[in-house]
Amino acid sequence: MALIDINGVSLEVERITGTGRGGRAPIVFLHEGLGSVSQWTTRELNWPQALCEACERDGVVYSRRGYGRSEAIPDIRTSQRLQPDYMHRQAWDVLPPLLQTLGVHQPVLLGHSDGGTIALLHASQHPVSACVVMAPHVIVEPESLQAIEAAREAYLHGNLRERLSRYHDDVDSAFWQWNDVWLSPGFRSFDIREDCRRIQAPVLAIQGRQDPYGTLQQIEDIRPDHGRIERCVLEHCGHVPQRDQTLACTQRIVGFLASCP
Repeated sequence: MALIDINGVSLEVERITGTGRGGRAPIVFLHEGLGSVSQWTTRELNWPQALCEACERDGVVYSRRGYGRSEAIPDIRTSQRLQPDYMHRQAWDVLPPLLQTLGVHQPVLLGHSDGGTIALLHASQHPVSACVVMAPHVIVEPESLQAIEAAREAYLHGNLRERLSRYHDDVDSAFWQWNDVWLSPGFRSFDIREDCRRIQAPVLAIQGRQDPYGTLQQIEDIRPDHGRIERCVLEHCGHVPQRDQTLACTQRIVGFLASCP
């Protein structure tokens, strides 16, 4: 693990090397709204490492500001509160200089939930080799808001804060930056379907049929005007395909990337 300065902010970055073959584009992992570098990994499996090995590609895993070991955001609930375009800013203002600093060009972007949205937004304006998104958000649905309200209750009155504190240096910064903006009135009109139309790279969109954070409309509405799109619905799967259906999710990604130029 290393800390890298991007736009004056210290970000936690972990590189997966020795798995790439023949100039294949590396995989850049973009975590969910409450995720981090360490949350891609369980006690049983380092999934980014396993996926990179299966795809014979190197990889990059990093934590956005306020998550994991990256620099926290002071006053996240007041003066530094995130705005409804926070995922646009991550995709267009933070990810490009991070990739440049790491010497990564036209990567495979692999994003989960918020990370999937960021991947789609980045691919709408920057060249990438491919885009793999798992449980992305392209619009705001009532189901999403209900699940996020339930997460707030679990954080305030349950054990969610305790569980998340194992992964984040500043757990309150990690939770409230995500929860506050999603439940803000200004976020209700969030919609990136027009941005998705501009994507030219191949896209694989994966969603669990039992995902409480969104319906299958989320991946149905990813419709590039010219790029190739594949959709995969996993049965008996919730919001985290790489955990709920690890083998099926991994095999679909491996097959998809093998078919990309």
